[in-house]
Amino acid sequence: MNKKFTTAGVILTAGMLLAACGSDDSTTGSEGSSEGAAGSDLNLLEEGQFTTASSGLYKPFSFEEGGELKGFDIDIGNAIAEEMGLEPSPVTTPFETIIQGLNSNRFDAIIGSMSKTAERAEQVSFSDPYYYSGGAIFVREGTTDIQSVDDLADKKIGVVGQTTYDTVAQEHTDDIQYYSSDVVALQDLEIEGRLDAVITADVVGFEAQNEGLAVEMVGEPLWVEQPSIAVRKDDEELLAAVNEALDTIIENGTYEEISQKWFGRNLLDIDLEGVEVLE
Repeated sequence: MNKKFTTAGVILTAGMLLAACGSDDSTTGSEGSSEGAAGSDLNLLEEGQFTTASSGLYKPFSFEEGGELKGFDIDIGNAIAEEMGLEPSPVTTPFETIIQGLNSNRFDAIIGSMSKTAERAEQVSFSDPYYYSGGAIFVREGTTDIQSVDDLADKKIGVVGQTTYDTVAQEHTDDIQYYSSDVVALQDLEIEGRLDAVITADVVGFEAQNEGLAVEMVGEPLWVEQPSIAVRKDDEELLAAVNEALDTIIENGTYEEISQKWFGRNLLDIDLEGVEVLE
C-alpha cells in the first residue's frame, strides 16, 4: 500500500464518517431489496443470510461479551442485513487472514473496520466508507521521549499484523511486536518495559483510556483512513445492494442511533477539508 502518512491537523470528534451502513429498524427493508430477500442474485454463502466477518477483538467495534458478538461493526452489519431483507449472521476470523477468508467464500463480506487502500482494492471491492478514523500513536502515561512519529525510530512498537498501522511501524523500526488485538497491545503498553508505543485507531485508544488504561495519544492523528465494507471482486450486485442499504440507514437515522449508542456522538461528524486521507 502506498504511504501517504502526514500529520493531519484535524480534530476527530472521536468521530468517524460512515458514508454507508446498515439498519436495525429499516422502514424500507422490502423496498429495492427483493434480490436480497431471496439471495438468489447476491451470491450469498447461505440463501437469505448475510454472513459478515470481523476479528471480534477490536473493542468497541467488534468484541465478544457473554458469548455474544457486540460492537459498532456488528450493529452496522446487522442493520445492513435487515435493510436488505436478510438475516444477519456475524462471524469472527483473524484479521491477518480475513481477506483470504472472504475470497475463499467463508463469508459474504468483511465488516470489520478494514480501511480501504489501493493494495487491498486489488483483492476485494470496497463499499463507500462507513466511517473515518485517525491513525494515532499511543504511549504509556508520563512518556516523554516520544513526541511525534519521528521519535519512533528503533522503538518497540505494538501493532496488529496486516494493518495500516503495521505498515507505518515498519517504516520506522524493525522492533515490532505483533498482536491479534489492539486492546491487548494497549494493555501491554501500560506495563513498563513491554512496549514503547502502540499505533492504532484514535477511537480505540480513547476507549481504552475510558476503561482506565494509563495510556495517552501523542500529538494529532497521523492520517485519516476510510474503513469500508469489503466484498469479493465479482460480487457487483452485492456491492450495489450494500451501498444502497448504507445510504438508507444514514438517511433514516439508524446510523445515528448506532453511533450514539457506542460513542455518544455521530461518527459521520468530521470535516475532511484539507485532511490527508490514506489511500
